[in-house]
Amino acid sequence: MKKFAKFFSFIFLFSLILPKGLYAQQKTSKSKSKEKLYEKGDIENQVIVRNATLINTEHLEFSPAFYQNGIVYVTSRRNSGSVDPKTGETFFELYYAEFDIDGMPLSPQEFSINLNSQVHEGPVSFNRSWDKLYFTRNNMNKEGTRADGKGISRLKIYEATKGKYDWENVRELPFNSDNYSVMHPALSPDGHRLYFASDMPGGYGGFDLYMSEKVGDAWSLPINLGPDINTAGNEVFPFMHESGILFFASSGHKGLGGLDIFMVNMRGSQWSKATNLGEPFNSSRDDFGLILNPEGNLGFFSSDRAGGYGKDDIYQLRIKGLSYFNKNLELPAKIISFNGLTNQRISGVQIYLFERDKDGYLRDNEAYEVEVKPSLGNPEQLELTLSRKSATRLGEPSLITDANGEAITQLQAEKDYFIIAVRSGYKTREFQYSTVGEQGAQTIRIPLEESRCVSLTGQISSADKGEPISYAKVRLLNETSNEEQYIRTNIDGIFERCLPLNCQYKITAEKDGFASEATTLSTAGLDPDEPTPLQVELQLRAVEEDPFAAPLHTGSVIVLENIYYDFDKSAIRSGAARELDALATLMKQYPEMRIELSSHTDSRGSTKYNLELSKKRAASAKQYLVSKGIAADRITARGMGESQIRNRCVDGVKCSEEEHQYNRRTEVRIIHLGAPLKIQYAEGDPFKNK
Repeated sequence: MKKFAKFFSFIFLFSLILPKGLYAQQKTSKSKSKEKLYEKGDIENQVIVRNATLINTEHLEFSPAFYQNGIVYVTSRRNSGSVDPKTGETFFELYYAEFDIDGMPLSPQEFSINLNSQVHEGPVSFNRSWDKLYFTRNNMNKEGTRADGKGISRLKIYEATKGKYDWENVRELPFNSDNYSVMHPALSPDGHRLYFASDMPGGYGGFDLYMSEKVGDAWSLPINLGPDINTAGNEVFPFMHESGILFFASSGHKGLGGLDIFMVNMRGSQWSKATNLGEPFNSSRDDFGLILNPEGNLGFFSSDRAGGYGKDDIYQLRIKGLSYFNKNLELPAKIISFNGLTNQRISGVQIYLFERDKDGYLRDNEAYEVEVKPSLGNPEQLELTLSRKSATRLGEPSLITDANGEAITQLQAEKDYFIIAVRSGYKTREFQYSTVGEQGAQTIRIPLEESRCVSLTGQISSADKGEPISYAKVRLLNETSNEEQYIRTNIDGIFERCLPLNCQYKITAEKDGFASEATTLSTAGLDPDEPTPLQVELQLRAVEEDPFAAPLHTGSVIVLENIYYDFDKSAIRSGAARELDALATLMKQYPEMRIELSSHTDSRGSTKYNLELSKKRAASAKQYLVSKGIAADRITARGMGESQIRNRCVDGVKCSEEEHQYNRRTEVRIIHLGAPLKIQYAEGDPFKNK
């Protein structure tokens, strides 16, 4: 049986002949169905599912949306009217059913004369004031339904406003296309974002979920929600709840069969993994189109599960509240810090919690700083690297242990974490922790080892301009033991080190284009428990006209080797945008910087196709930077196709996947650099604002 008939039948009106038996029916009597309910869990977390018998028929009823004191839903119930010859059903239309005192839909009525047409009308979404809606409809013009070159009438999302008598001012949204479908709109509660499904090029599978932001009266270019949500299968029927939980249906994530309903917590900057809602929300058949009221205790969804009496039925669900969903998303956790030698609890330990990707990187970009340096393979080109900040530069901690050495928090289920514990007088502890496969309350014990060193923080800046000197080389000579270390300043001209007690040090800083400077300090008699670090500042005098010009300057080319695209795809792979994160950080540090992004493909495929693919890849990289807060007018995107192959892998040469990958790169040319953000220091204490 082919799946997803409820949206494919919209699309292939002119070309697809659906197989017989596409909609298997499971009929029961209304009286028997009315008493049917599902219960799961204890009383506190019970879920009750009932068939909405007064609106379901032997036809299709699906995709409900809350509207005033009831729901608007999609149905093929009308006995008269045009019939879709591909499905044998009348064209989908919108109906409205008001709630009874128990929130169960009563007998329905046609929702809108103006909106219901002689083609399919599909899932809808309303704003909070109920005076604007977004809905799916077949591609239409004044003459009627419009098909593409293959005879397929694609789906589009339309907007309408509430008039005096009916819905009016119907217009299509700007990101629709005659060449692919855009469908299943879901407006965020604040009305600023629209989530939807589309099979537009460059996705991860058949239908992916996308998001567009409302900017004034316009909608932004759609952004793919990425591989944590989208798969090689189909992701459809999104619904965004007030809590920040996105519900959607998927055939690609692991499920019970057919379409299953999943949820993702999208609150904050870190999303949870897609979680299957399990039974009774899901079954071995298609389950989709879930909606939930703000309180989280009443909802509806669609299913063709056994026990109904239609092809797709709408079901009401009753639950205790959002706690039912949160228990699947979060695990209570207690962190205990203690002295690893004496077992004594330690208070005041700063705990930093970071989510960790599969590739080992932390998801919080603020944990990294960017470094620009000449490429080892080609000194004429630059490369970006991300290095994790030291613990003292990570900003405010996630948690601080109390007088009993404990800190209480919530961890997201099915996540990998990186935890850093910092306390003066103790060595910084770093370790990984995973909630994958874990259930219930978590206890994390952190043993700390006493440290016999004191923290040093240094600032290297120019004597004439006062600007920080990035990547200066700093030599730390322990004159007591005659040992030496070399470190470099970060992009802000800062370096850090923990120095052993009772030693004399000479600190020397040098950088091309500047005269070196040195100073001395002693750690004799210092207290390692003192929370304020030692501080040193060195100012270097310029000996060249413009020592800041290298390596980063107008005309510099930065090669981003590790933005990975799958063959024949324009979407950036999961976890493969670290260099774009670094580039976004760099562009924030240089607010006047303007760049040209050029994307390159390997040689497989035709020259014309590769050129078009590279344009899409460059646009994808630009879109990613824009999503990170970089203004679009600072970025020019170009596709270079296979015009600049870097190795032997031209047309007709057999190469490994790694060799082809070497050619799939993005290059960044700096069109204009400008000055970096200046760091201001308070007079007399250059570290006061740190």
